[in-house]
Amino acid sequence: GLGACGWTNSNSDYIVAMSASRYTSSVCGKMVSITANGKTHTAEVVDECPGCSANSLDMSPTLFSYFADESVGVISIEW
Repeated sequence: GLGACGWTNSNSDYIVAMSASRYTSSVCGKMVSITANGKTHTAEVVDECPGCSANSLDMSPTLFSYFADESVGVISIEW
């Protein structure tokens, strides 16, 4: 769908939405390195997540699935 950065993305992209307290248009297109469950992957910031806490990221389904089964719902990450 269309994110806050103004780009259309798909669920198969390795992308994240950043919390509203950290999001500004200057983060659009920036790459973040995310580590969880002993794995690391990079993702592009493409959207804002109004419901996320300050240090949380909302991941695309494909990115989340890299770290854990989607049924888990929420995982602890470092980025």
